[in-house]
Amino acid sequence: MPFTALHPDLGRLDSTLPDLGRGMAWGQVHKVRPRVPLVCPECAWGVHPKVSGSGVKFFCHDPNRPPSCELSNESWEHHMLKLEMAGAIRAAGWFAALEVPAEDGSWRADVMASSSDGAMRMAWEAQLSPITLDDIEARTDRYAEEDIRVCWVYPGVRPPRWISAVPAIRVRPSQGREASWVVDDGLAGFGYRAGRWEFREETLDRFVRWALERQVVSAGVLPRYRRVYRVVDGEQRRFTRDRWWTSQRSVADQDRHEVMRQGQEAARAEREARRQEQEEAAARRREELEEQERVRKAAEDERRRLEQEKRHRVFMEQMEVRWAEEDVRQERERVEREARLAREQAEKEERERQALQTARAWWGRLSSKQQTELLPAVAEYAWRTSSLRLEIPEELKIWPQYAYGVPLFARDRRRTLYGIVLPCPDLAASCPGLKGELILARSASEERELAQVLPENRIVHLDLPEHEQLTMV
Repeated sequence: MPFTALHPDLGRLDSTLPDLGRGMAWGQVHKVRPRVPLVCPECAWGVHPKVSGSGVKFFCHDPNRPPSCELSNESWEHHMLKLEMAGAIRAAGWFAALEVPAEDGSWRADVMASSSDGAMRMAWEAQLSPITLDDIEARTDRYAEEDIRVCWVYPGVRPPRWISAVPAIRVRPSQGREASWVVDDGLAGFGYRAGRWEFREETLDRFVRWALERQVVSAGVLPRYRRVYRVVDGEQRRFTRDRWWTSQRSVADQDRHEVMRQGQEAARAEREARRQEQEEAAARRREELEEQERVRKAAEDERRRLEQEKRHRVFMEQMEVRWAEEDVRQERERVEREARLAREQAEKEERERQALQTARAWWGRLSSKQQTELLPAVAEYAWRTSSLRLEIPEELKIWPQYAYGVPLFARDRRRTLYGIVLPCPDLAASCPGLKGELILARSASEERELAQVLPENRIVHLDLPEHEQLTMV
């Protein structure tokens, strides 16, 4: 269920914008006849405008869409979160565009925020489905390569594993139409006196404005301060975070606290160093007594190592001989395989060339006028006998999979195959599927030729003149 679609003339339309982003009204594409040929920007499948029961405008895929289309597979919650983020971005005075792809296709932002002068961009990603740490970090890096900031937004109950691996927040939905969504995780402040990070909650609208204007930034947490505590359901729980959205002041407070802590640890380290020095002196006395034993063992170990290296060297020489023989065998098999594939390809191309030559000779029996009149005659026959309207292509196009005949389809939603016009008899044997289809011929003589290779009860001739001059009035 995408919010964007591609117009054949105007390009990208955005259903969340009053003018669809192209200066046109929703009514110019919604429920108009003839239908505007819109396609999905992700899978290029046909889409049509719709409005949900709650008044949300979107584009819906036509039937039989590709099952792999990411936009169509997104949940309703995913779409609503994208709308919420887009609204917050626009409220902050930035431009918001939904489902924006990269020029090279390496990424597609759920919502792309752009400053009024276009100098700064920030991607907002609604991430509901599971994703690995490697994948989300790689996607974040791709944004960074193009100087695009990013914030990953997760609306689930429990924080995901990647919550602090990349710039991210967790949000909870609003409780009612008037209430705003709330940033529940990912935003924090550093308490200098307590010497730890503390969770902060804020409305999504305000957080988006802060992030766009860099009043809060995604900052790394020093190892000492990764643990953070929070009361959940009346119980204090411990969390681990490597990254927060926070203010520059909190970042500076963390660094300042770390300097102070390191000073304290330096004093403790000095006391510990004196204690270790005393222990090391005692250890040296013990080592002097053990040195002779170590030397003896070392000599024995060295002898054994040399013997083992010798055995290993002999073994490796034998293996290298075997590997060389295996390489020769594999190279020989590769050359033979490539030669076989080349022969098979040449044979295939020759068969296709001969089939095309045969088909051209078959169709060459008709003049250009006879070819022009043929498909309209089939359409007239279909309407007269079955009250069925057919799609007539502007140009006569023969299909190899139908023995170089012309397939005609019904003008219905499923484009049902009606029949095959003039398949080549000499090529029908290579297309077993023709036996179950309706075959249409121009004349009785063509019907007889086709009946020699196809079931007679599936062949219909249109009783058109055998020669072009007979069709002239």
